[in-house]
Amino acid sequence: MPDSRPRVVFDSEGICNACRNAEEKASIDWAARRQEFLELVAPYRSRDGRWDCVVPWSGGKDSSSIAWRLKFEFGLNPLLVTYSPLLPNEVGNRNRETMIQAGFDHLFFRPNQRIHRHLARRFFIERGNMKVPWDAGINAIPIQCALHFRIPLVFYAEHGESEYGGRVLSQESKKIKDFTEVIEHHIGDDPRNWVDDITSEGDLNPYVYPNVNEVRCAGIKALYFSYFFRWSMLENFQFLRTKIDFATHPAGRTPGTFTDFDSLDDKSDNLYYYMQYVKFGFGRAVRDASRMIQNGQMTRATAIELARKYDGEFPDEFLDDMMSYMDMDRAELDRTIDLHRNPEIWECDGGEWRLRYPVQ
Repeated sequence: MPDSRPRVVFDSEGICNACRNAEEKASIDWAARRQEFLELVAPYRSRDGRWDCVVPWSGGKDSSSIAWRLKFEFGLNPLLVTYSPLLPNEVGNRNRETMIQAGFDHLFFRPNQRIHRHLARRFFIERGNMKVPWDAGINAIPIQCALHFRIPLVFYAEHGESEYGGRVLSQESKKIKDFTEVIEHHIGDDPRNWVDDITSEGDLNPYVYPNVNEVRCAGIKALYFSYFFRWSMLENFQFLRTKIDFATHPAGRTPGTFTDFDSLDDKSDNLYYYMQYVKFGFGRAVRDASRMIQNGQMTRATAIELARKYDGEFPDEFLDDMMSYMDMDRAELDRTIDLHRNPEIWECDGGEWRLRYPVQ
C-alpha cells in the first residue's frame, strides 16, 4: 500500500505493517486457528433454532461468504443485519435477495433519510467522506441488534488495520473488535458530537455504539473472521460464486478499477473511492491490486499497468444520483472535491490537477 494510506506504520527496514502481516499470514497454522474457532463457537451454537451470531452484512462477497460458511459449514444460525447503503442499487438488491432465498434470516435497517442525507452532505464537505455516518451505523446497529436479541457473537470481516496497513492497537485487536478501535479507526469521533441545527441527540440513535459496559455484561463478543481464516477478497468471491448466482458489475468492471465483484451495493461507492484518490493519491485500482499482490494473486508489474489504466477514473456512473442525494450541483461538488486535495500529493499545472508522485 502507498505510504499515504492513513495510519499506515513502517518499521526500521521501511516495510509497512500490511506487508509484515502478509508475511505472518504465510506462516500461521490455519488448521490451529480453525480449531480455535470451533472451540470458541461450540458453547454458543444454538440447539433450538435461535440466532447464535450476527453477521453485519452488505450482501457483498465478503460478508456473504462469511455468512455461508457460518451456517452451512459450521452449523451456526446467523442473523444477517444490514445497515442500508446510502443509495442501494440493483446489483446489491439482487445479491441480498439471492442469499436470503438460500436460507437466511435478515434485518435491513434504514435510518431517517432526512438526517442521513444531511450528515452525508456535511461530512462530504468537512472530511471528503459522505459515508462517515454509514461507518458509524454499520458498527452500532449490529451490536444493538445483538443486545436486543441476546445474541452472543458478532462476526465482522477483516481487520483492516493489519490486513492493509494501519495502526494496530494490540495483538488482540486483530481478533476482537472493540469500542476504542471503532471510534479511532472507523468513525473518528463520538457521533453524539454531531448535534447541530438540524440533528438532535435523539436523531443519532442509529449511529451511537451501545454502552460498553452493557455489551460486556451481556457477554457479547465481536470478532474478526479474518483472524481465524486466511483472508482474501478474491478467494471470497471465488468461493461465493460456487454457492449462489452472485451478480457482478454489468459493465464487466467497476469504475476506477479492474475488478467487477467488490463494493457493488451502493451508488455512493464510486465517488467514495474517488475521494480516496483525491485525498491520499491512490484509488480503487491500487487498493484492489495491492490486496492481490499481498496474497500472491498478481504481480507488481501487472498491478502497475492496471493502476495506470484505471486509478483515478472519474466516477460518472451514479454521479447525478449522488449530487441529488447530497443536494449539490456540479459546481459545488467540484469545489468540494478540490477542497480535499493535499498539496503534498497534488499540483496544479495549467489549470489541471496532477499527482506529484504517480504510480511507477
